Amino acid sequence: MKTPNRIISLVPSLSELIVDLGLTDKLIGRTRFCIHPTESVSNIPVIGGTKNPDIEKIKSLKPDLIIANKEENRKEDIEALTSEFDVLLTDINTIEDALIAIHDIGKRCDVAEKAQELNAAIRKELDQIPDEDTATVAYLIWRNPWMTIGSDTYIHSVLSHWNLTNVFADKKRYPQIKLSDIAKQKPDYVFLSSEPYPFKEKHFDEVAEQCPDSHIILADGEWFSWYGSRMLPSFKKLNVFRKAIS
Repeated sequence: MKTPNRIISLVPSLSELIVDLGLTDKLIGRTRFCIHPTESVSNIPVIGGTKNPDIEKIKSLKPDLIIANKEENRKEDIEALTSEFDVLLTDINTIEDALIAIHDIGKRCDVAEKAQELNAAIRKELDQIPDEDTATVAYLIWRNPWMTIGSDTYIHSVLSHWNLTNVFADKKRYPQIKLSDIAKQKPDYVFLSSEPYPFKEKHFDEVAEQCPDSHIILADGEWFSWYGSRMLPSFKKLNVFRKAIS
């Protein structure tokens, strides 16, 4: 299969991966949410959002390869693009899935050695997890309605690796809940993620009123939800973070 020279990424964390694999000059299109690393992607054309890409603009750019994700992107958009272009569709629900995606993208883009080196560094960091007792966590990603994460998500996989038990592991994907549902679970911690909803410290009191015995923490969403090359710095920070909250 021919090595792609014109790549469009519809996935923010994988756009960053493309850059970190040394392929910036081949990245000809990105979504408006593909913001890392800023200095490398700022001049790359924006082709819409992850959920509403400009299909006609993508066609006009004539990519050799489009990188997409089953969760981040809509099925109808992927199908429309697959009919005309080579689409590498990732499906990432666990840490291991994310490592496989790095391998697959590296192989497809003829930078397999760099991808292998990155995966080795990530796996090394995964082996450095602190030996802390298990703690229970409610991880919130949205407000009005309140939403959390189920057991079939990448975030759940990350929490589990750091001995943080998701109290809503009996649910799937991103269910709506009530604060009273969290209160019934009595988690050790409630994590308010910085994304996709931009939780701030001003939201602590609202949660604390319902969950007075839980520690409320503003969590960096990129540590828990961005895969690709950001896994390496994120996991380094998570190792420090996990010690700090124990």
